[in-house]
Amino acid sequence: MKLDARALGQHLKERLAPIYIVAGDEPLLVMETVDAIRAAAREQGYSEREVFHAERGFDWASLAAESSNLSLFAEQRILELRLPTGKPGDAGSKALQAYAADASPEDLLILITPKLDQAQQRSKWFKALDAAGVFIPLWPPTIQQLPAWVRQRMQGRGLQPEDEAVGLLVDRIEGNLLAAEQEMEKLLLLHGTGPISAEQVADSVASSARFDIFGLVDAALNGEHERCVRMVGGVREEGIEPILVLWALSREVRSLAAMAREVEQGQSVDRVIAAHRVWEKRKPFVRQGLTRHNASRWQALLRRCGHIDRMIKGAAAGNPWDELLELTLLMAGVRLFARAARRPA
Repeated sequence: MKLDARALGQHLKERLAPIYIVAGDEPLLVMETVDAIRAAAREQGYSEREVFHAERGFDWASLAAESSNLSLFAEQRILELRLPTGKPGDAGSKALQAYAADASPEDLLILITPKLDQAQQRSKWFKALDAAGVFIPLWPPTIQQLPAWVRQRMQGRGLQPEDEAVGLLVDRIEGNLLAAEQEMEKLLLLHGTGPISAEQVADSVASSARFDIFGLVDAALNGEHERCVRMVGGVREEGIEPILVLWALSREVRSLAAMAREVEQGQSVDRVIAAHRVWEKRKPFVRQGLTRHNASRWQALLRRCGHIDRMIKGAAAGNPWDELLELTLLMAGVRLFARAARRPA
């Protein structure tokens, strides 16, 4: 049974299911959801907790063995199974189906996974668990929803933020929900409940934006040109060498150029992406990149990477950081001035 996360509180007050599948990529939402299930279970007598990490080499027989092994000290237990890939494999699939078919009434299973795509939700193991329990997919707030999310969470702590304070906090945390929670707690400790101004936020909130190199690559592929500007400035302020930024960008450009060429030769986008072993989470970004630029354009961007490399090494004149910013904007689909377009590509 699929359950909206917003309805979880009421659901837990009414009854507990024998199995919960908690699926999502945002650590804060996953943590809060699992904590809520654990708390409700403890109130109903589940006083023991066993944690399993289903990573490579995991012995799936241990799950069945544990579920059939009654505790000497407690009758009801929480079995927490963490599946970081979201793919249990053949042995795991069979073990999960067997568990769902013969779940112990004394145990509560919480399966924690990343976001599950439609193919995973059509798998036998998922259908078996879903039929016997509850599936809770977790979706982080979008960029458009984030201000309302921040305001609601602040008000829940007794903080009454100005509109500018909310906007400033959203800009600083750059979608990092855990960082947002930490900064709200800091504001509460510093100022207590009541009104919060933009000046107070500016004084107390550290920049928790995830200005990492690989995040910059994904932002460029996703066409987030404003975020690209902030992130290039962020990695520069953090003291990251421009050659490292170029390495990440040029590696992606080289890969996209090869994939775009294969698509133009008649292969499907999905087949090309699979052949290049693109991670599931990055597939939407790569698809956008292949849609935005053709093979010749990606090849031109690759030549531009070579020019920046020569600039970093002192063999060409110019500011590498300016060129890296222009490169990310071009990857994102921004049309720059003709002057930039005439530079070596």
